[in-house]
Amino acid sequence: MATIASSETDQATAKSGRSFRVPLRLVSYLQATPLFLILGFFFLLPIAMIGVVSFWDYDFAGLYPAFLTTNYTDTLGSWVTWKTYLNTLKFTVIVWGLTLFIGFWVAYFLAFHIRRTSTQMILFLVCTVPFMTSNIIRMISWIPVLGRNGLVNSTLIEMGLIPKPIEWLLYSDFAVVLAMVHLYTLFMVTPIFNTLMRIDRSLFEAARDAGASGWQVLWNVVIPLAKPGMAIGSIFVVTLVMADFSTVQVMSGGQSASIALMMKNQMSLLQYPAAAANAVVLLVVVLLMVAAILRIVDIRKEL
Repeated sequence: MATIASSETDQATAKSGRSFRVPLRLVSYLQATPLFLILGFFFLLPIAMIGVVSFWDYDFAGLYPAFLTTNYTDTLGSWVTWKTYLNTLKFTVIVWGLTLFIGFWVAYFLAFHIRRTSTQMILFLVCTVPFMTSNIIRMISWIPVLGRNGLVNSTLIEMGLIPKPIEWLLYSDFAVVLAMVHLYTLFMVTPIFNTLMRIDRSLFEAARDAGASGWQVLWNVVIPLAKPGMAIGSIFVVTLVMADFSTVQVMSGGQSASIALMMKNQMSLLQYPAAAANAVVLLVVVLLMVAAILRIVDIRKEL
């Protein structure tokens, strides 16, 4: 009788345990809930508020909740806006090309020409030392170098290479591009270096055994395997350049414009709905550019 009673108790306990068992699919959703709440509050909610404000009305006195498309028609129907977008895209393409070229070769040198891991890490940390200071400080540091009486012009005049200072070194598109390349190259070096370090070195030996030259190994082995890192670095650089306004404002001397600078000026004039509409359009443009990059390169190999 005791055995029968104990078996019935075990069966009842097993049934009760099965009845309170949480499905695995529900467990996954419960585990993802904290992350969803954090992203929803700090990421999705602000974007949703920007989208709502972009339809509001405004004047010099304040903001008025409404549902108007005037801000979008004024933004998309203005030639000044289109010209500013083209100027921003010009900066983005030039800076992206230069940072990709410089970043790839710096990462290639660190990954394949430096044999000792400790030396690689030391040199990589040296590259990150300037990033321990503010972006604005590193950007402004170019002014005494590129100025009319700066280091470059003074050196060239003393060497007799130029008769007078070069005016376009500072407060020009050249200065904007130079400062952005200086600021954002590391964002291209880091993911490419991480990708190159994961490449199996036996692939190089196999390519050389097959008769490939150094450039053929680079073109057919290294670059294809480095594409995920190049794509991640491209996403970083594109998004940072598209959203940069301080570099354009300072290094161009107010002679050039960007979308982010336009939004900053609108907010300084309390034109928040117009700035919100520009922010939504800029977000769509950046997402399309990122989608194009992801369409070309599958970064899941890197993740």
